[in-house]
Amino acid sequence: QLQLVESGGGLAQPGGSLRLSCTASGGTLDLNAVGWFRQAPGKEREGVSCISASGGSTNYADSVKDRFTISRDNGKNTVYLQMNSLKPEDTAVYYCAAVRAGLLLFPWRDPSEYDYWGQGTEVTVSS
Repeated sequence: QLQLVESGGGLAQPGGSLRLSCTASGGTLDLNAVGWFRQAPGKEREGVSCISASGGSTNYADSVKDRFTISRDNGKNTVYLQMNSLKPEDTAVYYCAAVRAGLLLFPWRDPSEYDYWGQGTEVTVSS
């Protein structure tokens, strides 16, 4: 059973940066697409970004495009989310999720499509 653990959350100032990590245990990530989601208080969970198993394909929500970068190191069983130019509206609990699927025509924004989830890491952007 694949287990995912997020880390790297915390407090950042507007305009600042954070790097989130999603590390897998109990299996390997290299056959799985991995998505990052976030959920702010009172809001639905939303897809932020997704990366294919090989790392060759990525998707981003419009709200984070050109500010966030998803990447992966399959040798370390880890997927990263580099978040730059943070805004207060990025404040949320961030979750990673994995599924054994390709990205072509995959509804990556739909949380119900993913098989494995981490417990989340909190990101607060505030001055």
